Amino acid sequence: MNFAQFLLILRARKRIVLLTLLVTVCATLVVSFLLPKTYKATSSLVMNFKGIDPLTGLTLPGQLLPGYMATQIDIISSKNVALRVVDQLKLADSPAVVQQFNDSTGGQGNVRDWLAELLQKKLEIVPSKESSVVDVTFKGSDPQFVAAVANAFADEYMKISVQLKTDPMRKATRYFDSQLKSLRDNLEVAQSRLSKYQQDHGIVSVDNRLDVENTRLNDLSTQLVMAQSQSMEANSRQSVARGSGGESPDVANSPVVQNLKLQLATAETKLAEVSGRLGRNHPQVESARAEAERLRRALRDNTAVAMASVSNNAGIFAQREAALRAALAEQKSKVLELNRSRDELNVLNKDVESAQRAFDNASLRFSQTRIEGGSDQADVSVLNPAVPPIEPAGPKIILNTVLSLFLGSMLGIGLAMLAEMFDRRVRSASDLTEVVQIPVLGAIDWNPPKPRRFGPLRLNPSRQLRLN
Repeated sequence: MNFAQFLLILRARKRIVLLTLLVTVCATLVVSFLLPKTYKATSSLVMNFKGIDPLTGLTLPGQLLPGYMATQIDIISSKNVALRVVDQLKLADSPAVVQQFNDSTGGQGNVRDWLAELLQKKLEIVPSKESSVVDVTFKGSDPQFVAAVANAFADEYMKISVQLKTDPMRKATRYFDSQLKSLRDNLEVAQSRLSKYQQDHGIVSVDNRLDVENTRLNDLSTQLVMAQSQSMEANSRQSVARGSGGESPDVANSPVVQNLKLQLATAETKLAEVSGRLGRNHPQVESARAEAERLRRALRDNTAVAMASVSNNAGIFAQREAALRAALAEQKSKVLELNRSRDELNVLNKDVESAQRAFDNASLRFSQTRIEGGSDQADVSVLNPAVPPIEPAGPKIILNTVLSLFLGSMLGIGLAMLAEMFDRRVRSASDLTEVVQIPVLGAIDWNPPKPRRFGPLRLNPSRQLRLN
């Protein structure tokens, strides 16, 4: 079926198309006028989240927490917030609501849960794509009621967000309180142990500064670490040089090797050029081949020299590492022998400092969590409170009418095509050709053109014959 046949079918079945379109539009208008008006009220919230771990005290910006906005949306639309809204508005105390609940459920269940589920079905949470603003929208038939419910959801969400933030802080406060007692006991034990050691050994100064031997020990340790790093690097270069030969970075970066490679490439290029022009026994070819072979041998020799240099370098670093290791062991024994008593004092002093630091940190976190646990400041604020809407949000008569025109047209065309399938008729010469599979010689036009009023006089037969 081509497009012309399709238009002929629509023209012939235009009554079905128009009737279907009319019925669809009329039905849509009737339903739109009969449907009750729906109002929407929106309360806008701003999320200013700063995540603080109650135990570690680390601050995590809300933008770094995956799924933060989705979590807040789930909290707003949760049943717990809906139950709080029911209690705030005292919806369960209304006799009409209770009677409606009994008629709907037969008295089974709880009226608060039933109301919370109804509120959740009519609630819509829309987060902004480029900001931290969230719109809390509630729809219903009463403008005052939808505004009150939207504001109630915003208020209860702010309250529960404060509760979700302060409850972990209060638990952390109790935890820090119990830990402070243990840390205080550990600090007292460490201090008493340090005082007893000073009295037993007659040590007055607790400043455990390193002497010359200790400084030399640190220097040797640093040199040994550097020597080990250099030795490891030299061994790695030696392994690479032995394994890959000329492909080693140390060999490849040698200026002599690079110059020889360049000269060899030039000689081979010249040899290929001369061989292409002259015979293989020509003096110039022999000379070019000898030059290339000489450069190739020189490259192998210099590559071997570079590889030997890498191996010698690795041996030197290994000897230096061994010497430093022996010197470090000797110096370590000397330092341990000279500073044994001071090391024991340093250990005790470190224990006291560690206990004091742990106690100070726990005290600081205890004070911070106790203050935050008693705070009632939410990280959410109301940007735009909901107000009773003036115009209804639905039903949208114009939009419904436009959609009904489109759907009615599609449905009418479909019914017309369906009717044509059940009652197929010949509507053009191409249809007759497809049916009888023979060429059409002529067609009789039963609708001749109208005669011109002021044109020349001519015969207008009732039938005209068109021949192919």
